[in-house]
Amino acid sequence: MLGSVIIFVFAMLGLALLLNIWRLLKGPSVPDRILALDTMYINTIAVIVLYGLHNDTSLYFEAALLIAMLGFVSTVALCKYLLRGDLIE
Repeated sequence: MLGSVIIFVFAMLGLALLLNIWRLLKGPSVPDRILALDTMYINTIAVIVLYGLHNDTSLYFEAALLIAMLGFVSTVALCKYLLRGDLIE
């Protein structure tokens, strides 16, 4: 039962990633593209955590944490660059 649920969730996350890629490429503005990129980070974290649950290992949780930190920092940096035009004050 759990195996079929994991496969279904993998498929839904794959669909979400494809829709995020479409939004990243076709976004009407730069903030829409930044939001799509941030959502891709979240979906990637979900895929990695789900893969860790599927394989019964905690190694992938550390990778998901690293991607979460990098995603947060990059989103803040992109938004700061978009608002001010530079990263360093």
